[in-house]
Amino acid sequence: MRDAAFHAYFEQHHASMSRLAYLMTGEAEVADDLAADALTEVWRHWDRVTAADDPVAYGHGIVMNLARNWIRRRSRERLLSLDPFRRATDPDVSAVVDVRSALRRLPHRRRACVVLRYAFDMSEREVASALNISVGAVKSATSRGARQLAELLGGGNVAMARIDGWEAAR
Repeated sequence: MRDAAFHAYFEQHHASMSRLAYLMTGEAEVADDLAADALTEVWRHWDRVTAADDPVAYGHGIVMNLARNWIRRRSRERLLSLDPFRRATDPDVSAVVDVRSALRRLPHRRRACVVLRYAFDMSEREVASALNISVGAVKSATSRGARQLAELLGGGNVAMARIDGWEAAR
C-alpha cells in the first residue's frame, strides 16, 4: 500500500517538483537532481508527508529547502573562486531580460513566493505552509518580489505578460 501511494505521488508531482527546482536554480540538471533528492526525502518521511495538511506543499517545501541550500553552496563556491575571467553583468545593457535571469536576481524568499504563487498557482496559505513562514510574510515577499521582477523585466504590463509565460522559462 505504501509503495503504491508513493508511486502515485511520484507520478503526479515529479514534473512539478523538477519545474519548481528549475525556476529556483535556473539549472536543468540541478533541478532534476533536486527533485530526485526531494522525492527521496518524501519517501524517507512518508508518514509525515501523508499526515500533513497538504502533502504536495510538504514536498514543495522540501524542494525549496534543497534549492536554497544549493544556492547557498554555489554562492560560497563563487566567493571562494579565484577565477580572474569572471565577468560582471553590465547594468546598462538594453537587452530584454528573460524571466529566468530576472528570477535569479530576486532574494531567495521573494523568488520562492513569486514562483509558488504565480507559476504554481498556490494560495498564500499553501505557500506559507510549504515555506514554513507566516501568511503575512508570504504576502509581503510576494508583493515585493513581483514588483522587483516587474522592474527587472521592464515594468508593469509587459512584465506581467512575461510572468504568465512560465512554461517558456523552462
